[in-house]
Amino acid sequence: MKRTWLVVSLAVFVSLLLLFSLAFLFGRWEQLGGSKVALITVEGVILDSKEVIEQLERYRTNPSVKAIVLRINSPGGGVAPSQEIYEEILRSRQVNKQPIVASVGSLAASGGYYIASAADLIVANPGSITGSIGVLLQVPNISGLLQKIGVKSVVVKSGQHKDIASPTREMTDSERQLLQGMLDDVHNQFIDVVAKGRQLDRKKVEAIADGRIFSGREAQSLGLVDQLGNLQDAIERAGTLAGIRGKPTVIQERKRRPFLLDLVRGLNLFDIDLPIHPSLTLSVNYLLW
Repeated sequence: MKRTWLVVSLAVFVSLLLLFSLAFLFGRWEQLGGSKVALITVEGVILDSKEVIEQLERYRTNPSVKAIVLRINSPGGGVAPSQEIYEEILRSRQVNKQPIVASVGSLAASGGYYIASAADLIVANPGSITGSIGVLLQVPNISGLLQKIGVKSVVVKSGQHKDIASPTREMTDSERQLLQGMLDDVHNQFIDVVAKGRQLDRKKVEAIADGRIFSGREAQSLGLVDQLGNLQDAIERAGTLAGIRGKPTVIQERKRRPFLLDLVRGLNLFDIDLPIHPSLTLSVNYLLW
């Protein structure tokens, strides 16, 4: 009898071990167990949408993920990647009916708020910084410096505005009007998105869409935020929206860093995070912040 019990126990153990091994091998370990809430983070300047979109796609096809929390700590970034993430959030909500809750950390301004406005619900701390509904274009002008050092830029072009916003000369009035028209169009797109996502009157959004920032509490009073709370509050609210009973299980993809990177950080020899302001680049980038 004892021998039979031992054989059965061993068989069950081996079967479970094999199941977990296969799950890890094929990247499906997170589908084991009950209903879950997936946590996706958006950190820093939004310059590329690929990583966030891939996570949204994976969680959209994972039957155990019933809701998603988007943790945002971002001052904004490029218009196009922000719009791509926004559209992917809407797709997850519409196709799979997954509730998505945006959790504002220290900062979710401009492009960061653009993304948040696609969520079913926005949760922010009372002191979080958000808003900054506006568009900015910065063009460096080094013509004075080049003149001082005796360097002259010679441009050969096939169209009147092919070298628009060139850093080696002053901007003309017609070029300024063209760029202003483009930015006004993008600004109107931003206003439309906020008005639609937050179900606010467009005139009301226009009145505050001048680039100003708000605390989380101010944003709530204006209808830009639904609830005051921290990340855990956002996770619990997402679980409730998804119909998960009790405290939801949270899954999150872990970013793997090279061993030497972790070693250097551990030794604290120097700080290798060197943030570079996008306006320092000589290429023309219009940003949502």
